[in-house]
Amino acid sequence: MNIIIADHYDDLCRISADIVKDCVKAKPDAVLGLATGSTPIGLYKQLVHQYKSGELDFSKVTTFNLDEYIGLSPEHPQSYNKFMYDHLFRHINVPEEQIHIPKGDNPQLEDECSAYENLIRRIGGIDIQILGIGANGHIGFNEPGSDPEARTRIVRLSESTIKANARFFGDQSLVPRLAISMGIQTIMEFSRHIVLLASGEEKAEAVQKMAEGIMTKNVPASILQSHPNVTVIADQHAAQQLKKQSS
Repeated sequence: MNIIIADHYDDLCRISADIVKDCVKAKPDAVLGLATGSTPIGLYKQLVHQYKSGELDFSKVTTFNLDEYIGLSPEHPQSYNKFMYDHLFRHINVPEEQIHIPKGDNPQLEDECSAYENLIRRIGGIDIQILGIGANGHIGFNEPGSDPEARTRIVRLSESTIKANARFFGDQSLVPRLAISMGIQTIMEFSRHIVLLASGEEKAEAVQKMAEGIMTKNVPASILQSHPNVTVIADQHAAQQLKKQSS
């Protein structure tokens, strides 16, 4: 696990965007695994800038998103589908048919999960998987206690995640309780390079446990210690509890 400590959030975004840029330049038909949440927004802003300045071409890129709320239409203001279009897809030239986001409004949810998993497998896996980390150590919507061997599936959100996401919905009662998420094993098996982004002191304890604690399903991100190619990019606030700091 390579840990990069960024001086500040903008630095984190620049470093992560350059990793993605280098991948796409080396492999124009790269497969990118993407995450939602507040932390990747700056990364996506950088990628949009690189596209508009002519540095990047996404026309052959394929994308897979980590997760989506169950019960929200793709057009819902808080759906992850809308998030991705607002912050990235609407502003770059990735073809519509090469964008993949779980359909949380599919009435056949089990079929949706298995089809999504199989599509990632058929395409040959993911070149770079972007991850965030929850304050409770979750990755994707793999909450504490998740089976490390789990595949793409229906998950129940923890109360801490529901509370953390309530700010986006205006009221905690409006936050969906279920989601579709890539499983830990899906992430571990299919991702050739995992890039985890962490910003803010509220993530500091989770980052320390992920990088330096024991591997345990109670801190799902800690399982990443067993992946051969993980880059953690944390700002100074998120890295403050690390005992061994790299840069």
